[in-house]
Amino acid sequence: MSSPSSIPTRVVLLCGPSGSGKSLLAARSGLPVLRLDDFYKEGDDPTLPLVAGSSDIDWDHPESWDADVAVAAIVELCGTGRTDVPQYDISLSARTGAETVDIGRTPLFIAEGIFAAEIVTRCQELGVLADALCLSRGPVQTFRRRFLRDLREGRKSVPFLLRRGWRLMRQERTIISRQTALGAHACDKDEALGRLAAAAAGRRPAASTPAG
Repeated sequence: MSSPSSIPTRVVLLCGPSGSGKSLLAARSGLPVLRLDDFYKEGDDPTLPLVAGSSDIDWDHPESWDADVAVAAIVELCGTGRTDVPQYDISLSARTGAETVDIGRTPLFIAEGIFAAEIVTRCQELGVLADALCLSRGPVQTFRRRFLRDLREGRKSVPFLLRRGWRLMRQERTIISRQTALGAHACDKDEALGRLAAAAAGRRPAASTPAG
């Protein structure tokens, strides 16, 4: 296991419900960004979970995502400044290629996605974690932003988006509770930007403690 002092770069894990503004915040920070959504499993993967009582794939369940490959990419970025990642097309539920993410020797980058909290403990144990943040806008605002974004990008069919959006709006508080229990700090965008600035300056904010 690598010690923190041997790793030149650390990661801020940025999670929150789908539509909570993670991508916008990451872009606003000016830091390099690793998109964790690119580590989704492909649509024909037999291990994909289904929504209870439905034939819909549950893309909001952690088992729809490849945590092992995501962690490996984060560790490689922290150690070498570059890594190869899949290019994932959400509308096709498929990987369409690969690309190299190169962050150089920057001391901090963001890994953002709805499943980022799932790997907080692993990143801590590997000595690469700077902070873990969970964004929240409130269920109604998140529903509206998520639906308009997904509709604009043609991510899935309109009926699927409505079913998913309604389900996630009802589950939002539970989603946030799970992510904070896993070690992410719940905050709005202003506090998140402050904690990112602190991490970039090498200051460690008071850490949330993962459950278990």
